[in-house]
Amino acid sequence: CTNIIETGLDIANANTMIINNAHQFGLSDLHQLRGRVGRSNKKAFCYLFAPPISTLTPEARKRLKTLEEFSDLGSGFHIAMRDMDIRGAGNLLGAEQSGFIADIGYDTYQRILEEAVVELKENEFKDVFDEQLKDHSYVRDVEIDTDVEMLIPDNYINNVQERFNLYSELDAINDENGLIDFRQGLKDRFGPIPDTVEELFNGLRLRWQAKKLGFERVIIKGGRMRCYFISNPQSSFFETPLFQSFINYISTKGAMQGYQLKQTKSYLILSRGEVSTLKEGQIYLQRILEDLEVPVEVTS
Repeated sequence: CTNIIETGLDIANANTMIINNAHQFGLSDLHQLRGRVGRSNKKAFCYLFAPPISTLTPEARKRLKTLEEFSDLGSGFHIAMRDMDIRGAGNLLGAEQSGFIADIGYDTYQRILEEAVVELKENEFKDVFDEQLKDHSYVRDVEIDTDVEMLIPDNYINNVQERFNLYSELDAINDENGLIDFRQGLKDRFGPIPDTVEELFNGLRLRWQAKKLGFERVIIKGGRMRCYFISNPQSSFFETPLFQSFINYISTKGAMQGYQLKQTKSYLILSRGEVSTLKEGQIYLQRILEDLEVPVEVTS
């Protein structure tokens, strides 16, 4: 066949396709072409002819391998993402049309780009984006370090790819309603929720609260919780009314409630004893948010 088949030429009874010199086609071309054969009641075959694999370019080998790997119905999205990794998505803020995305992956590239844009808004163009930054989250991600086991165990979901997809879906949830829906869906599909998954949910809630308070890292170990504020001392977060209210809160009520504030060379750290679980840490941070009158969703 030739590329004209890709434009929509359709022969109902055709169930076999032969593509010669397949290494010269793009990944989307090949995917569209092979989709022109086969019906629900007819098994189809698509043969890709190419020179010996050892003589092909690395990109051509990756394209053919991708077609071989993703052959199920509905694989178009995965193929598109793989194609972007192979070719590169380009330098979105410059004149170049290919960047280093192939080396670091699409998700990492997106995160780096987002961080660069936010940094420009907070610093060089602060006056322009002043209104937009009022409801802006100064913490992009929170690291939770604990001895508590929080994961989806393989004896609950034994498929590695399925667990990976669920972790990705869980990471994108940012409110309690979304978490409730996710939990119910997980229970419907796989049965009663294990304790380690419940701890994973508690860790996610703790991350939301830490993010609102400006913590980049939370450590709960040895019966003590340590919360690390944003490491960049020049961050405009330290000029916000929220941070000023927090300092007033700690200076007036902190000692009575067991909190200690410590300044090290690199971090400003809030610590509290008698915290052994993620749930306890979540409760204490929630109380601080409520005392500071920061909107927070109360969880059971």
